Amino acid sequence: MSARLAALLRPGGSLAPVFAALLAAAIFAVDTLTQLDIAIAVLYVAAVMLAADRLTPRGILLAGAICIALTAVSFLAVHGDRYDLQAVMRAVVATVAIGIVTLLSLRHSRSSEMMHGQAALLDLTHDAILVRDAADTILYWNRGAEELYGWPAGEATGRKTTELLRTVFPVSREASNAQLQRDARWEGELRHTRRDGTHVVVASRWSQHRDPQGRPVATMETNNDITAGKQAEERLLKAQAELAQVTRMATLGQLMASIAHEVNQPLAAVVTNGEAGLRWLRRPVPDVAEASASVERMIANGRRAGDVVARLRALSRRDELRHEPVALNPLIEETLAIIERELQHHRARPQLDLAADLPLVRGDRVQLQQVLTNLVINAAQAMDGLAGSRPLVVRSRPGRDEAGEPVVEIAVVDRGAGVAAEAMPRLFEPFHSTKSQGMGLGLSICRSIVETHMGRIEALPNADRGMTFRVILPALKEPTP
Repeated sequence: MSARLAALLRPGGSLAPVFAALLAAAIFAVDTLTQLDIAIAVLYVAAVMLAADRLTPRGILLAGAICIALTAVSFLAVHGDRYDLQAVMRAVVATVAIGIVTLLSLRHSRSSEMMHGQAALLDLTHDAILVRDAADTILYWNRGAEELYGWPAGEATGRKTTELLRTVFPVSREASNAQLQRDARWEGELRHTRRDGTHVVVASRWSQHRDPQGRPVATMETNNDITAGKQAEERLLKAQAELAQVTRMATLGQLMASIAHEVNQPLAAVVTNGEAGLRWLRRPVPDVAEASASVERMIANGRRAGDVVARLRALSRRDELRHEPVALNPLIEETLAIIERELQHHRARPQLDLAADLPLVRGDRVQLQQVLTNLVINAAQAMDGLAGSRPLVVRSRPGRDEAGEPVVEIAVVDRGAGVAAEAMPRLFEPFHSTKSQGMGLGLSICRSIVETHMGRIEALPNADRGMTFRVILPALKEPTP
């Protein structure tokens, strides 16, 4: 009960004006009824200060005027018949003190009103805004923070943010604070814990206020809830991975004939060399050297078949991305070897135009091979209705982008019917296909893969006939040992 009463009586409490009035009455009584040779009226400043936080500017002026009037009435009542200099000076000192405190209280009231108005504006935003001092103690907590985290301002103020929100930093708190001390600002993504124990991801921006000597005074933190956006991004990435897997399996179906051809060739060579080795050993005088050469050829062809199977397994399983230095020219030659049977089926005649000393790129070998496979097979299919020769050019070139950075360009050029002008803007959209039996996923997945490699893919109609698909990837600036 006593704590409740103290809260009501302190400045800003609801009973403070009443207590101030009682205090002023007591001071008036003591000043009027006693003969103390001190400036009792100076104590009116306490009454003015006590009531100031609960009064309007006009009320503060009125309270000061009343206290000055009480001082004058008391002086006249006690010293009306004689005006000694000391009594007059005490009354003047008390009046000046009351006037000064009244003006200061009025100024403080207007400043507080302005601050409260600014704080009210901060409460209008949907962002969570908090202010903390150099010791990480929360000084201000707006309504947006209450709604986002679940703690009322009264419970959050005075606590440390790291303990209240259990902040998880992208790297470390020390690194974030170091940047804040260096630049007076920091921004990034943080994970916080709400009052109910659930997690929220926020885009956080810090701004540090410093005193004239450059010492940090307080930091304002603005947090914007991006949890839903991050979840949507994760779902999108998952959907893209699933679509990539679907496309990869569809590509595998198209490549089965070529893969069987690639595996059958080395297996047939193994059998042939094995039979030859037996003949050399069964001669009246075994020719060990020839038999040994036959065995070596069997081993080589067996390894070749194993490489084909390994490529098939890598293409079919969902491995984690492995970005490593990749030489594109050998990758192009290997890809064309894998789909040789498919190209023969479409009567496409591949022509390689590969630049010597092509820089390496950093990427996932299997995914880049998937892009090349899709583009080359699309080019071959685009020429199905073409009579006569069906040249299919695969070109590699080094180059520079708009910023002057080194890049590597791969171009696949066909002589097919091309793409209608109205279909060009949607060419890389999911489920949009220019083929009657197409799923519309191949080029979309190609673009996603290329963009994850920090590159770009574009389609350009040829001047005479057909299309050119260009894949541009960042080149490694320095050779990797």
